[in-house]
Amino acid sequence: MSLNPELEAFLELAEDGRSLNGALHEMTVEQARSIFAETSRQLRWAAPEDVQVDELRFATRDGAQRDLRLYRTRSGGTAPAPVLLYLHGGGYVVGSLDSHDGVCREFCARVACAVLAVDYRLAPEARFPTALDDAVDALGWLAKHGRELGLDPQRVVFAGDSAGATLAAVLAIQVVRPAQSQAIVPIAQLLCYPVADASRRSSSMELFSEGYLLESDTLEWFYGLYARSPEDRYDWRFSPLLTPSLEGVAPAIVALAGLDPLLDEGRAFAQRLQHEGVAVTLREYPGLTHDFMRLRGVTPIIDTVYAELAGLLQEAFERR
Repeated sequence: MSLNPELEAFLELAEDGRSLNGALHEMTVEQARSIFAETSRQLRWAAPEDVQVDELRFATRDGAQRDLRLYRTRSGGTAPAPVLLYLHGGGYVVGSLDSHDGVCREFCARVACAVLAVDYRLAPEARFPTALDDAVDALGWLAKHGRELGLDPQRVVFAGDSAGATLAAVLAIQVVRPAQSQAIVPIAQLLCYPVADASRRSSSMELFSEGYLLESDTLEWFYGLYARSPEDRYDWRFSPLLTPSLEGVAPAIVALAGLDPLLDEGRAFAQRLQHEGVAVTLREYPGLTHDFMRLRGVTPIIDTVYAELAGLLQEAFERR
């Protein structure tokens, strides 16, 4: 499987930066966050501007105040808008609302929906399962305040990329568990290259361990910072492929990169969903690496990816 040509040139530049600064897992957490934020600024593209953005806040169960960012098209109608609840990637350690601002703008402009992005707390300051708890609390905030903001809590899709996709997948499982009493159950989920099983190393973890943007050693570093102990990696909320049941989970759109250490576990999770009766639309993008959703300015093929995923999301919303 060959690399996309524009992406290959970008990876050569990324390797030059790695030689200069080191890999993320060789840095301190503060250095890694700074480098990731700077790289995110460099990756910015001409994302849609005809989007209204509101900065909001929600309270977590332990009293912390966290940010939400609500995206709506300026030309939206008066009917309550369906919602894409978006959880950013970054290995639970790096990433922010700003690093994924372009992703949220693209979906808002391309799909007839609002996008609500969640600024969950990061590790190691907030270890597992704090990020998930924050996502649950943000969902509760949406259930309580959505309608007063012109949003439709009955038409919500859980979405995310990388670690954010894992949070979205776990949230989708958790809300249909009998012991849960969530007011919002998603109509679908969009999972872009999720971490599905941190309990073992797959073949793709070895095959694409280095040189394809996300390194396997960086993943291990992320997991070590997020987990309270090694045993956490066997908790299904950390590794959703290990969940006892996927019965009743919302239909899933799973988007995977062909050159990604997480490819095998993403495939395995999609297969597990299908095996347990969940409708799955699987899209694999050969020649692309992890984090392709943020590479719109690197190669025009990402525009095609957004068009396809936006079309699938639009279909999901229209079915309800």
